[in-house]
Amino acid sequence: MRLVILEDYDQASEWAAKYICNRIIQFKPNQGRYFTLGLPTGSTPLGCYKKLIEYHKNGDLSFKYVKTFNMDEYVGLPRNHPESYHSYMWNNFFKHIDIDPNNAHILDGNAPDLQAECDAFEKKIEEAGGIDLFVGGIGPDGHIAFNEPGSSLSSRTRLKTLAMDTILANAKYFDGDLSKVPTMALTVGVGTVMDAREVMILITGAHKAFALYKAIEEGVNHMWTVSAFQQHPRTIFVCDEDATLELRVKTVKYFKDISP
Repeated sequence: MRLVILEDYDQASEWAAKYICNRIIQFKPNQGRYFTLGLPTGSTPLGCYKKLIEYHKNGDLSFKYVKTFNMDEYVGLPRNHPESYHSYMWNNFFKHIDIDPNNAHILDGNAPDLQAECDAFEKKIEEAGGIDLFVGGIGPDGHIAFNEPGSSLSSRTRLKTLAMDTILANAKYFDGDLSKVPTMALTVGVGTVMDAREVMILITGAHKAFALYKAIEEGVNHMWTVSAFQQHPRTIFVCDEDATLELRVKTVKYFKDISP
């Protein structure tokens, strides 16, 4: 496990984007060998997406031979709703790059059979050869995707009821009206992300500091699902200084000393 500490949100976003860019370029994807990328939504990855778009527009990065799988989607929200994760991904990332729309996979929260939709998503990941790099963010309660506290650490893609903390956190996207916030979502499982060959988790801001502490300084605990990634052979936590406020000084010093 690596913890990379950058000065602020912008530097953390740029570091993460450069890492993704380098991984794709080093992989040398082509028509017979696609790079497979897992992607998050929310406010944290926006800076990273902006940088990736910049690299693409500068001619440094192509997504022509990249397949993506998004972590989650709300249930019951129309696909064209401005706060659906379909809208989020197309408006903030996909429409600005050269990815084939058929290679951008997002769960359908309006599917007639939600469990069948989840099972099919897992099968698509398997048929793509698994995820090369899964990028994620976390909530203040340490959940990754919509794997809320108490989720099984071996869980697969499924339907989840959202915790009140998550609903409150997402209310800002729905005019602060709790009644407009979806209460259920489809989400990849912790086990789904753990199967990726590499995982990078973005954690920024003082409000995520306690979650980062739980993620790396305490033991694996299903009440803090992000802690499961202590056991992944290739996990990188990318954070800013504010997110380290709950960590021990010697922990911060250790990871800064070993960072390249």
